[in-house]
Amino acid sequence: MTGDYRGDLRCVATHEPSSNTLTTDAPTDNQGKGESFSPTDLVATALATCVVTTLAIAARKHGVELEEMRFEVTKQMTSEPPRKIARITTTVWVPAEARTLPEGFLQRAAEGCPVHRSLDPAVERPITLIYA
Repeated sequence: MTGDYRGDLRCVATHEPSSNTLTTDAPTDNQGKGESFSPTDLVATALATCVVTTLAIAARKHGVELEEMRFEVTKQMTSEPPRKIARITTTVWVPAEARTLPEGFLQRAAEGCPVHRSLDPAVERPITLIYA
């Protein structure tokens, strides 16, 4: 990945293999305009998309396709300095096909996603799976 600082607390990053770009903006509570994802929003988004991708991979290994999962992720920052992520809460709605998998299988897979394992243990990161 490469990127440029565009001024006014905004960056544009490029994913070199695909040439896709994304823009970040500082949040309104930290001097920014909040017109795009903040860098910490991307951390939360990375966790949620990693969880969903990992669930799909794990289920596929058992012959189950988890089409049309959806997620919601919320991020809470610390209230005291230093400013950092305190908690990322992820909720995933899993389709009915997942009920054929062994109990606890998907929860373990979700908690084993690479982003979840990479975050500092001080960051609370509960994951809730809701089965359709």
